[in-house]
Amino acid sequence: MTEPVLILTMKWGTIYGAEDVNRLYRQVKRHLARPHRFICFTDDAKGIDPGVEALALPELGLPPGHGDTRWRKLALFRHDLGGFTGMTALFLDLDLVVVDDLQPFFDLPGEFFIIRDDDLFRSKPLRKINPERDRFLNSVGNSSVFRYEVGAHRYILDTYLDDPKAATSNYEISQQFQSAQLAEQENLHYWPRGWCVSFKNDCVPWNVLSYFSDPTLPEGAKIVLFAGAPKMEDVFAGRGHKWYRRIGKIDWLRKAWQG
Repeated sequence: MTEPVLILTMKWGTIYGAEDVNRLYRQVKRHLARPHRFICFTDDAKGIDPGVEALALPELGLPPGHGDTRWRKLALFRHDLGGFTGMTALFLDLDLVVVDDLQPFFDLPGEFFIIRDDDLFRSKPLRKINPERDRFLNSVGNSSVFRYEVGAHRYILDTYLDDPKAATSNYEISQQFQSAQLAEQENLHYWPRGWCVSFKNDCVPWNVLSYFSDPTLPEGAKIVLFAGAPKMEDVFAGRGHKWYRRIGKIDWLRKAWQG
C-alpha cells in the first residue's frame, strides 16, 4: 500500500479565513488520488472542514528578546514538526489554485523542490546592473509550493535561530534566506518550468491584448499563482490592478478555485 503523503498549509491572522483553507482542501482532494493527509497549521481552527487536520502553529523557537514572527514559515523546518518527521510533505500557500494532477510533484526524484521565483515573472534587465545581486535573485525559490522530507532540513531553522537579527538584516524576505541555506547544502532544486505559473504573466494576454482575448491556462500547468499584483482576491473580483490589464472571462479558473 502506498504510504500517505502530507499536504501542508498555514493560516494565521485575518488575511485568510477558514473558507480559503476549505477551498484548497477541496482542490487537493480533487487533484490528488494517492493517500494523503491535509494539515493546516493555524491559530484559529473555527470553520475549517472536518477533513482537514487543524493543528496549532509550530513555534519558531526565537531566543529571548526576539519577537519578530514575520518569518514563522521557517518553523516548517522544525525537526519535530507535528510528529511528522520522515514523512514527505508538499507545502501549498493559500493564495493559489490547483488546476491539475498533483502526483507529479511527488514523483520527481530528489530531496527538495521549489519554484524558481524568476519563473513567475518577466525578465528584469535593469537588475543586471548588479550582476552578483542578479545571480542571487535568479537562484531564489518561491516558497508558495515546495516539497521536502519533514525534519531533513532543520539546518535552515537552526541557522536562522543562531542569529535572527543578522538573517533579517541580510535578506529581505524569508524565502531568500531559505534559498541561501538550501543552496549552501546543495539542496536547492526547482520544479520544471511551467508546472507552477503566474496568472498575470502566463495566463493573461500581454498588455492591451488582454482587451481582445481572455486569460487561458498554459499547457502543462498544474498550479496557478498570483505573484505580485493583482492578488487572488483582486482577480476574482475582476480587478486587474493596471488600466491596461483586463481580467476578462475566467470561468475555468473560478471552477478550479471552488474545487
